[in-house]
Amino acid sequence: MNSGFKSQVVPSYRLLTDEQIKEIHLASLDILETVGVRVNHDEAVEMLRAAGCRIKPGNIVQIPGWLVDQCIRSAPSRITIYNRRGEEAMRLEGRKIHYGLGTDLIKTVDVRTGELRPSTLDDVKNAARVVDYCSDIDFVASYALPMEAQTNMMYIECFRAELENTVKPIFFTAAGREDLAAMIEIAAAVTGGEAALREKPFLINYSEPTPPLVHSYGAVSKLLLCADKGIPICYTPADVMGASAPVSVAGAIVQANAEALSGIVIHQVRGKGSPIISGFFATPMDMLSSVFVYGGPEFRLTHSAYADIYHYYGIPCWGTAGISDAHGVDQQTAFESALTILMAALDGANLIHDVGYMGAGLIGSPASIVMSNEIIGWVKRMMRGFEITPDLMGLDVIRSVGPGGDYLAEEHTLKYYRSEAWRPRLSNRDDPDTWLMKGGKTFGQNLFDETVNILDTHAPEPLPTDVQMKIEAIMRKTEEALKEMYFIA
Repeated sequence: MNSGFKSQVVPSYRLLTDEQIKEIHLASLDILETVGVRVNHDEAVEMLRAAGCRIKPGNIVQIPGWLVDQCIRSAPSRITIYNRRGEEAMRLEGRKIHYGLGTDLIKTVDVRTGELRPSTLDDVKNAARVVDYCSDIDFVASYALPMEAQTNMMYIECFRAELENTVKPIFFTAAGREDLAAMIEIAAAVTGGEAALREKPFLINYSEPTPPLVHSYGAVSKLLLCADKGIPICYTPADVMGASAPVSVAGAIVQANAEALSGIVIHQVRGKGSPIISGFFATPMDMLSSVFVYGGPEFRLTHSAYADIYHYYGIPCWGTAGISDAHGVDQQTAFESALTILMAALDGANLIHDVGYMGAGLIGSPASIVMSNEIIGWVKRMMRGFEITPDLMGLDVIRSVGPGGDYLAEEHTLKYYRSEAWRPRLSNRDDPDTWLMKGGKTFGQNLFDETVNILDTHAPEPLPTDVQMKIEAIMRKTEEALKEMYFIA
């Protein structure tokens, strides 16, 4: 046996071959060259004209393949994201996986009463505090959309609530350039200035084009501002098969990829090398209920496909997992969340959001986040795989114990038990009698007890007082500036 042998075993999965990826890429280029995309932003249209695009009436931009390939090459293959303390938190590259929340859920299942009600700003704060506590969730987002908040300040209020309730990186939405600029200013106040924020960003903006093949004024405005400021942006289309995209899986992938690539072109022409996360969302519309399906297998097929495509491009990719079409934290939520979390990890998606989503992207609950944290811990352990070395293969300890012995008191067991074996927080591992003696609680009961305990006891690290004062000043200035403004989508 080779005494210096060392090897790492990790689970692997891939859906598309290189030849299939190339065919999809060429089909997407064909769409961009012959059909084009509508760009409802005159400044961006002129910028693209100067870059070599053909402009047709109605702001239709036809993008040559050579420009697409050039922009794929200029987009960075690694994006490092920090927390608000300035510590490295995530490296978006290769097949490294990171899980976090999504944004804008309009309803919340109250964890104390079970009531399904409109979401509030307190739900944003609660989600952030739960994420701050959950060790296997890597980034936060608003999760809830506070229905009582002033419309033009809604996303800024959410951003502040997240800042005040977790140190983890923030994935956030904005209505337009104006409130996005305000949130970047707030983030700069936290880090000590725009230069420091550019060097160590702790935030990622999320924005979307509008299928089929349209980039709205608001979306492009945010794309350009992030390119100018060096703020990472996740710019990904959300296509619905049979509604805003072809009903076929392959057709939806080709169109969505064309939309995503055109966003990369706009972004990279504006700011070569600026950080962008790409990919796309494509899922069927249930033709009986008109619901956009989150928990179905077709969504996972398109997810695996775009992960393969963007690994091939060498661009960090977005993902979606921990999601369900169920309307409460129940068995359906558990199995759909578990399968999607596992599949996203096997896909190697880098920025995996929407953890804890229910009701096909309409409903949230802090308990769903806590449940997903347990599942993510299991999946991260599996994806770590295992190492093969002479010591870990354990020939010496096997010889020492011999036939009929046991390993409980062996130094080898003490040395490796914690690193080799994952231990859950909520799942049962007691024998039946011990379980009954402890109350005989189900996983669901443990889950809700744990969630309430987190909300009652966990105190996130506060922002420094001087930073809070700066944020308050920016908020008041922004509120006055946006008072009479309506954002253009």
